[in-house]
Amino acid sequence: MDKTKSFVIPREAVKQAYEQVKANKGSAGIDGQSIEGFEENLEENLYKLWNRMSSGSYFPPPVRAVEIPKKSGGKRMLGIPSVSDRIAQMVVKIYLEPMVEPHFCQDSYGYRPEKSAIDAIAITRQRCWKYDWVLEYDIKALFDAIDHELLMRAVTRHTDCKWIILYIRRWLASPLENSRWKNNGEKSGNATRRGN
Repeated sequence: MDKTKSFVIPREAVKQAYEQVKANKGSAGIDGQSIEGFEENLEENLYKLWNRMSSGSYFPPPVRAVEIPKKSGGKRMLGIPSVSDRIAQMVVKIYLEPMVEPHFCQDSYGYRPEKSAIDAIAITRQRCWKYDWVLEYDIKALFDAIDHELLMRAVTRHTDCKWIILYIRRWLASPLENSRWKNNGEKSGNATRRGN
């Protein structure tokens, strides 16, 4: 490991994170770079990301904001990070998830390893035969309204890893940017800060 680096983040972790991001596919972020575009200079791009993350100099770019129509009417905002930022987020996920996963409720299915919406439907079907009531709730705009300091208190309860805490704070502060790609490949748009 390079002793000049502020944080011990193995290069292999960045490579593993890239493989997971590639498997998930996804659209280009604010920079317009696709996964295929990132792969055109893969080794250099992964090295640059590792170097910045392990030195503490990585700052996430703005997140591309895209409006998605809701089934119930209206629209919701979907944030699409750049490919390199999704890889950086995956590096943090690889380290943080095993620390927090044991604390989740068994009946929590969202964004959990080895769990899916299909699993939630299966358990709901089973319970329909046992109970004659259903409780459903949704926290409106949870990710837009969550108190960042409260969230960071929860994070620091489960880890004292300085680089994980640093990058989560930076992601919380990174702006959403509404952009539209013009025919000539240039972008236009404006930025707003995410959450509070």
